[in-house]
Amino acid sequence: MTDIAMIDAAAARLQGRARRTPLLSSPFLDEIAGRRVLVKAECLQHTGSFKFRGAWSAVSALSPAQRAKGVIAVSSGNHAQGVALAARQHGIPAVIVMPRDAPRVKTLNTRALGAEVVLYDRAIQDRDAIGAALAAERGLTLIRPFDEPLVIAGQGTTGLEIAQQAREEGIDRAEVLVCCGGGGLTAGIALAVAARGPGLRARPVEPAGFDDTARSLEAGRRLRNATPTGSVCDAIITPEPGLITFPILQRLCGPGLVVTDDEALYAMVLAFSRLGIVLEPGGAVALAAALFRRDALSGPAVIAVASGGNVDAGLFRDALSRFGG
Repeated sequence: MTDIAMIDAAAARLQGRARRTPLLSSPFLDEIAGRRVLVKAECLQHTGSFKFRGAWSAVSALSPAQRAKGVIAVSSGNHAQGVALAARQHGIPAVIVMPRDAPRVKTLNTRALGAEVVLYDRAIQDRDAIGAALAAERGLTLIRPFDEPLVIAGQGTTGLEIAQQAREEGIDRAEVLVCCGGGGLTAGIALAVAARGPGLRARPVEPAGFDDTARSLEAGRRLRNATPTGSVCDAIITPEPGLITFPILQRLCGPGLVVTDDEALYAMVLAFSRLGIVLEPGGAVALAAALFRRDALSGPAVIAVASGGNVDAGLFRDALSRFGG
């Protein structure tokens, strides 16, 4: 089970590898939110998302024999790129199972990083079954996107940085809003801030219609989404919370928050115009909640994790056109 000691160990392995991403702010965003808003810009991390942290944490912990055979991951794109880069930097093969409807930029980037990409139809095929079959056939080590203690530990290094940066900013109480799919980033951050920033509390944020974590936290048990597709927030659409991550979220997180696709797109535009960063829709939901769910939040400050910035150019142009970037 992931704990703060594992997160500290992951941070040591990531030293000199992962970027310490900044906390960004804008008076304009503060005015919308009605409180101070700080944005943890993980979109500036290697491969454009926090996923590099967990990927490096897991790959760097493999035995020499495991590395020699290579790794496999299943991902809509951000975990794919993180594992592909970590594998390339270790000089080992990587196979990535990706949905056919993943944003083209993510598929192209994953291939450019040297990984073999295997496409599937997420409406009718089971990505986990495909990944398990390929792993068994080729002797590959599966790096799970969120239900893996070493991956959670790597993502938790984001929380270590948030706790330290909050202290540097003079913030001793804040809600930390986290874009949530399977819960690896949320769980890792929740563990880290509970240990190193006791006045900080993590809260998961999801797109409407794919709020399995929010509903599961309210119900006290894991619930599934009704459909596997249907939101522009592709990076954080998962069937249900993870077996490993959900108990951590139950123990340490506040209630989940839900935003619409349009709110996520508007948050993308505001992040670009006011902070100078590019977000993908799934990476913007936490900022959207900070801006548009002000009554559901407490305290004088909120920290929103901008988890990824791998967005197709066409979608980004459409968002700028619609919301007056």
